[in-house]
Amino acid sequence: KEAISMSKDLLTTVEVMHKAIKMLKEKNYSHVQEYCIEINRLENRVDRDFRDALGKLFDEIKDPILIIKWKEIYEHLENASDKCEDVANVMEAIVLKYA
Repeated sequence: KEAISMSKDLLTTVEVMHKAIKMLKEKNYSHVQEYCIEINRLENRVDRDFRDALGKLFDEIKDPILIIKWKEIYEHLENASDKCEDVANVMEAIVLKYA
């Protein structure tokens, strides 16, 4: 359940980032800022889901191999979300410099 939620939020994040990059190319800085805020909001949701997922994982799963595999999946999804937030932070810095 959490992996699906995280994946959906990550997909939405990438779609919003695509829009932000298009607006950045067009020098439409106000929209870039709005999209960056949305990316940060989504990243916070992925972080929350990541923490919830790990809690459930260790509470509900007893097979250590399965725990390791799912933990790695969750970590990769969370890391991808973090990288999207890094891109948003760079775009915000560009907006602050040129707006």
